[in-house]
Amino acid sequence: MIILAGLLIAFVLLLIFSNGKTRRCRWREDRTRDEGGARYMRCLACGAETFTKNGKPPKICLSGAPKA
Repeated sequence: MIILAGLLIAFVLLLIFSNGKTRRCRWREDRTRDEGGARYMRCLACGAETFTKNGKPPKICLSGAPKA
């Protein structure tokens, strides 16, 4: 019973803290296309392309944004 309660609590916390805006996005970095210190990122799920200055993938889905 204790294990079941622990699993339930873990599942609820996962739902609360997960980011729904990028749940389906799978960002990949392509260093051959970097420009001026900015990293080129492309999403495998939606096809969005962008450059990031911090080297980390975007926190939101950019599928509706104009392509960079």
